Amino acid sequence: MLEVFVVAFGLGLDAFSLSLVFGMCQKVCPLGAKLRLSLSFGAFQFGMPILGFFAGTTTLHYVSSFDHLVAFLILLFVGIKMFWEGLKNKPEENVDFSKGIPLLLASLATSIDALAVGFSFAFMGNAIYVRALIIGVVCALMSYLAVSLGHRFGKAFIPHPELLGGVAIVAVGVKILLQG
Repeated sequence: MLEVFVVAFGLGLDAFSLSLVFGMCQKVCPLGAKLRLSLSFGAFQFGMPILGFFAGTTTLHYVSSFDHLVAFLILLFVGIKMFWEGLKNKPEENVDFSKGIPLLLASLATSIDALAVGFSFAFMGNAIYVRALIIGVVCALMSYLAVSLGHRFGKAFIPHPELLGGVAIVAVGVKILLQG
């Protein structure tokens, strides 16, 4: 079971990175925003391995040929949007990326790798629901911690975190693309 926690931690790192950036960009970061972000990331990390498990190996061949490109394009869109919002907003305005389309796209992009993990779980023949639950909970906890830390320390060190955040999100997308 230790290997599932290691996999969960690895899968949660992209969500952790984005959560840290999102937290830095919030002038006010209420509990609701933290929960929306962390629960969305955790829910996608929970659901994608289950989807991958049941989709089977035939689909893996088709999806794996372009999954990294899809994740890159989604994160490129979210990163450019965040950067653009940082350029056009006045310092007192707050851009909330913890809801709507940006949150949905970020949740999807950071969980695509979990789909492939679900395929691999199918070969092990083990219970997918317990493994997926561990992955989802670990990701949600990592995301909550990251958004809290980002909000707490981000503004103290970075005057315009939206600009840095946009670049960081695109960088995560490039990393995913290069790993594919």
